[in-house]
Amino acid sequence: MELLDGVLHITVATDAAGTSLDGNAMVAGADALHALNSGELAAGSVLLVGSGKNFCAGGNVRAFASAPERGAYVRTVADAFHRFVLELAAATVPVVAGVQGWAAGAGMSLVCHADVAIGGRATKLRPAYPGIGFTPDGGLTWTLPRIVGPARARDILLNDAILNGEEAVRLGILSRLVGDDIIGSEAERLARTLAAGPTQAFRGTKALLQNSETNTLAEQLEAEAASISAAADAPTGREGVDAFVEKRRPDFS
Repeated sequence: MELLDGVLHITVATDAAGTSLDGNAMVAGADALHALNSGELAAGSVLLVGSGKNFCAGGNVRAFASAPERGAYVRTVADAFHRFVLELAAATVPVVAGVQGWAAGAGMSLVCHADVAIGGRATKLRPAYPGIGFTPDGGLTWTLPRIVGPARARDILLNDAILNGEEAVRLGILSRLVGDDIIGSEAERLARTLAAGPTQAFRGTKALLQNSETNTLAEQLEAEAASISAAADAPTGREGVDAFVEKRRPDFS
């Protein structure tokens, strides 16, 4: 985990445990995200990556198997993972994921929490939980129905469907495909671009999108009017309008 050029980089899995979810990264990442969300840490975007051949191949099943009390151990792992997920979901800055190789189990759950997820033609997503007799975690039963619809989510989760990159884009789980060899660099480029953008506008947009899930149209229109009015008086809004009129590139720093 590191902060570089305004981007909070979080490596969710490494080759050390076969690209399974890194428990230490979840704890450190949750702490960093909490600092970001509370204003103690300044970052313009969050980038989720895996450092191995896969984005994240899921939970560490071998660790599950060796635990003296499996249920208690898995609950501890799930609680730490869910703390990370809650902090990630609360982030007001854009969250980007670079999804190479497999995003299975917990890895697929994380992809569904990204604002923009970039994959390649070799990217594959799979719930993976049925294969070990587990139920999903990481909010997958909450995010997936909202992305693909309840019926498609049931099909994917119950049948442990494997989705390739193209189908994941069609369903809206991945945002776009790039060359498999440039997934990481493209995700980082996008995260840096967003970090240099109008952070206050992004914050407002994410809030509007989140509230739209429960607002009526009339409530959403009122929220949009209040938000765009506030944006017009904010530093980024003033800079954006002035730059447009003066025919120059805006400086949102």
